[in-house]
Amino acid sequence: MYHYTDGGLRNVWLGNGYTIRDTPYGQAVAIQDLEGLTAAICDAFVRQAKPLTQTEFRYLRTSGLQLSQPALGAVLGVDAQTVARWEKGAYIPKMADKLVRLFYLNHANGNVRLSSAFESLRAVERAAHGPQPTRVIAEAKGRRWGARLEIDGGDNPQATPMRRQKRPSTAH
Repeated sequence: MYHYTDGGLRNVWLGNGYTIRDTPYGQAVAIQDLEGLTAAICDAFVRQAKPLTQTEFRYLRTSGLQLSQPALGAVLGVDAQTVARWEKGAYIPKMADKLVRLFYLNHANGNVRLSSAFESLRAVERAAHGPQPTRVIAEAKGRRWGARLEIDGGDNPQATPMRRQKRPSTAH
């Protein structure tokens, strides 16, 4: 059996699904279907009867939900530092334990709305590190409005103040 310690895990052992090879730098482990292994570990964590440990909680957040501390905090209504404290040894409230399990189960079982919401959170975080949009371009598309973000260089002669337009009537 192989002791699997990814993400600081101490209680996970692999019975098969891996090969150990000797390399010039020592032994290397190749794991078959890493995504499947991650899903199996997360599934086991959410279904166990005991409260999540700090390491299990962090593993579900990072490997299962692929959320940062600020993103999970936003979903749970707490700040990133609170999530960090839970993961570093502080008490994890029952509410947070149960919600993270519920989020993971819904996400893993194909809840499209939840998966879309989490992808939106990840996109916002990626965008926070890149150029910041300075304009919202709203356009009528039939009877509905759509909007997109654009980056304005500042000296764009086309950049005009946008006026609020009356919403199209939905009455027939």
